[in-house]
Amino acid sequence: MARQSARWRPSELLLPTPAGLYCPPADIHIDPVRPVSRALITHGHSDHARAGHGAVLATRETLAIMALRYGEGFTGSQQVALPGESVRIGEVDFTFVPAGHVLGSAQIAVESRGLRIVASGDYKRERDPTCAGFEPVPCDIFITEATFGLPVFRHPPAAGEVAKLLESVRLFPERTHIVGAYSLGKAQRVMALIREAGYERPVYIHGAVEKITGFYQAEGIPLGEIRLVSESDRKTLGGEIVICPPSATQDLWARRFPDPVTAFASGWMRIRARARQKGVELPLVISDHADWDDLLATIREVQAGEIWVTHGEADALVHWCGTAGLKAKPLHLVGYGDEGEAESEGGAVDAPAA
Repeated sequence: MARQSARWRPSELLLPTPAGLYCPPADIHIDPVRPVSRALITHGHSDHARAGHGAVLATRETLAIMALRYGEGFTGSQQVALPGESVRIGEVDFTFVPAGHVLGSAQIAVESRGLRIVASGDYKRERDPTCAGFEPVPCDIFITEATFGLPVFRHPPAAGEVAKLLESVRLFPERTHIVGAYSLGKAQRVMALIREAGYERPVYIHGAVEKITGFYQAEGIPLGEIRLVSESDRKTLGGEIVICPPSATQDLWARRFPDPVTAFASGWMRIRARARQKGVELPLVISDHADWDDLLATIREVQAGEIWVTHGEADALVHWCGTAGLKAKPLHLVGYGDEGEAESEGGAVDAPAA
């Protein structure tokens, strides 16, 4: 009778390194922050998906987004991970499960010798019409982000925030409403939510949002009529909605519209002082990350005995886990940003963030 392999210690299956989370038995990294020979990528945001790896395994949508942003040669080779199907590398099974963050985003379950560790990547629990919803995966160890890991961050329903935007458009029909929204995910989500609320007029976009928006439309996401600002006469856009990178709302570009109302769709708009600091007249608390309550609910739901926190407000979440009787620790990974700083704005190649 063959001798059964001993169960891995957690650090033997997955451990933090300067390049990012590393799985020694498979010799592969998850969301590495520097070029490596083999990488698993959770989603297309620039702090998680970098160019230059020897080989990349990711969802079809994430691979397509990386190609749009970095060019077709962003990696030496690539392989599509189908949602819910396991890929075996060595003696380790890797399964990509929807994370609800942006189109193509996935958690990655790492399983071998009876030990399952789930790396969440970035995720949210609120419904999003532009991507598959988060699916909790029971596991032994759950690696969670904590971008909004403080009790002050409790996000209101996104539909209500969009209603504020549309009410402002109704009240100020002579003013252009310029909405700062990150080019991958947030901008398209805002467009889709506007359409669900019944807004039928064209939505105007900055050129930096064009490629990703076109990709979402090609994937069948209903965003309605989209027009480029560059092909329009700005003087005639009073009463219209314009979506652009957050950095553009503070540029001369934004001042050329009729009496503009500056809005910003972000979880950080929960902090009013931050909105004032950025000159935001209409803060919209719309986040693509889990808030405090959803972080706690997710940790309870996956029933993991141990929690690792990758980035964000790690200390507060680790403390809460301790009060709940869970073993927890921060991983102190470097190179990952947050909703306000991580996702840079640009075309095929990212430019500096606002």
